[in-house]
Amino acid sequence: MEQIDVHPPHVLIFPLPAQGHVNCMLKLAELLSLSGFKISFLNTDHNHESLTRFADIEARFHKYPGFNFITISDFLPEHYLRSGYSVLDMFNSMELGAKPVFRQIVIEMRPPVSCIIRDGVAGFVLDVALELQIPTVRFRTVSGCCFWTYYSVPDVIEAGQLPIQGEEDMDRIITKVPGMETFLRCRDLPSFCRVNDAQDPNLQIITKETRKSSQAEALILNTFEDLEGPILSEIRKQCPKIYAIGPLHELLKTKTQASYQSSNSLRQVDRTCITWLNTQPSQSVLYISFGSITMITKDQLMEFWHGIVSSKKRFLWVIRPDSLTDMEEIPEQFQEGPKENGYVVKWAPQEEVLAHKAIGGFLTHSGWNSTLESIVAGVPMICWPFFADQQVNSRFVSEVWKLGLDMKDVCDRRIVEKMVNDLLVDRREVFVKSAARMAELARKSVAEGGSSSSNLNHLIQDIRKMCMKSQDN
Repeated sequence: MEQIDVHPPHVLIFPLPAQGHVNCMLKLAELLSLSGFKISFLNTDHNHESLTRFADIEARFHKYPGFNFITISDFLPEHYLRSGYSVLDMFNSMELGAKPVFRQIVIEMRPPVSCIIRDGVAGFVLDVALELQIPTVRFRTVSGCCFWTYYSVPDVIEAGQLPIQGEEDMDRIITKVPGMETFLRCRDLPSFCRVNDAQDPNLQIITKETRKSSQAEALILNTFEDLEGPILSEIRKQCPKIYAIGPLHELLKTKTQASYQSSNSLRQVDRTCITWLNTQPSQSVLYISFGSITMITKDQLMEFWHGIVSSKKRFLWVIRPDSLTDMEEIPEQFQEGPKENGYVVKWAPQEEVLAHKAIGGFLTHSGWNSTLESIVAGVPMICWPFFADQQVNSRFVSEVWKLGLDMKDVCDRRIVEKMVNDLLVDRREVFVKSAARMAELARKSVAEGGSSSSNLNHLIQDIRKMCMKSQDN
């Protein structure tokens, strides 16, 4: 890890413009910086401004002399709402407008870029890399199980198992995703599959770009072998060169010997909730957060409220100001600060919260970063997914890994109350045992000699070889 190259590889890292992607790829960027690589991190103007306002990234990365932040427009108006399904607008606007700008950035960079690590479905990045003959490594920040589901969608369509034929069809089993033939239902497919037309543009671009993964030199996944081994085996049949190097946040802590990493947050973190947690009994608090982009209706929010209050359990609840659809006003009971049985903040230091001794469960949107952070902390989950990969993740949490309960497509106060009591009381022992076992496997994977730590070393060595080969040509 500590090898310093005389002429280190110059790696350009380009995340998609969303909190989870930026957070994840910044952690990868720091891990590669520790190896002596020169890193150029390309972020959107909007997200970089948020990072510099709410996080200490410039000071934190200043200790890496080869690290450089650069920016590009997301081609949306300055005050455009960047939450909920509008995130897709960002992806689409960049796909339409960013290619010539990105190409010029790459051409002008000195020293020349020797490798691009690209995120998600940004097809224009691969186009430019192929044109300029720059090796690429693809980093999909979703779970392995979601990546494989995306990859298999064309086969599902060809078999006539998509599109979904209405609500009565949602529990039909999908049999054309290898490794998931017995338990994956229509309702567990990524949200982009919930369309009446198999030619839907968003569905087509996601699956088409996922299939292009084999055009990259390699594929990085933020997961670990003991969690997703069977699915990784299926993926390797199509993409042989895979580096499973997760959980990235725990791997980075291991390499830097830090208790907690500094924030990569695009929002202002409210640390008063840690002070409140310090006064609560061990494993007594339900942490509630639906992530950085989930949008819910006011009625749904109130159903959750009544269910949580009726459960009589302590709670720490993250309510973003932009979390309600149609920009409705947040109800009075969700204003910041202490409540009768809980505490409300606009944004929390989630890794630290989940690791706190007072936390007993996590009501989550099942984003992949949140899922991995909960796994590492050994915290059982109630899953209420919003979109994209989250539907698949929630099915695996409940059905495969037995780490919690899946509540997708339901928002009823009685069910919320029942699931909270199931997680924290009635079935707590079973979930805690499973969660503790998986947390231990996660920690072993990132320890020296563990699968993720070894895979990171292989990735670093292979990038060096890839760049040497590129320089020779």
